[in-house]
Amino acid sequence: MTEPTFIIPLWADLLAVGLGGLQGALFASGFRGQRRLDLLGVALIGVLMGMGGGLIRDLLLNVSPVTLQSNWYLLTATAASLVGMLLAGPLQRISAVIVTLDALVIGMFGAFGTTKALALGLPVVPAVFVGVCSAVGGGVLRDVMMGLPVAIMHVGSLYAVAAGAGCTVLVALSSFGVPIVIAAIAGFLVTAVIRILAVIFDLSLPEQHMLYRRKVAVETSAIPIVRPESD
Repeated sequence: MTEPTFIIPLWADLLAVGLGGLQGALFASGFRGQRRLDLLGVALIGVLMGMGGGLIRDLLLNVSPVTLQSNWYLLTATAASLVGMLLAGPLQRISAVIVTLDALVIGMFGAFGTTKALALGLPVVPAVFVGVCSAVGGGVLRDVMMGLPVAIMHVGSLYAVAAGAGCTVLVALSSFGVPIVIAAIAGFLVTAVIRILAVIFDLSLPEQHMLYRRKVAVETSAIPIVRPESD
């Protein structure tokens, strides 16, 4: 499927970067004890969250990273991180703010990643994959940098599921001729709403369990045991 050329508006891209930087700084500022970070550490996590999704998106699409083609991206991510540090105290007590920011960030990066992939002529399935990677990429880089378990791989997280649903809605609407901007807004809303509802109602995918248990004790009991004869 070939989509008409579409360029993500600079203001929208910078808004996603800024929200990502703010959310990353709020997240990093909440650690205490041995995991606490200094100002530089918090700023780096904020910048990584703000720019990581776009970097991963463009690397997968084999295009020059747009976040490195303008001064505004790094400046916006850094400024948002500083604001996050200043607001960390009061906002840490309002968990709904952090959850909402998180949902907005993955929704925007998922929509932008999928839209850009479609505009470059990728088929719908790879386009959804690029969108999901863009949505969760900043969070994965954040967790790796901080030495934390990667959130999307553990029970209690619907990051990738929410992003996948939103990106799928986007490509489906686009396939039926819906203007790409409207499809992107719909995909963004689906991702954000699913993520917020998952937190409110504590929704997650079922935990992995073994479907079959190997009865090792029973199997080995049939093996004859040869004992040496005593003299």
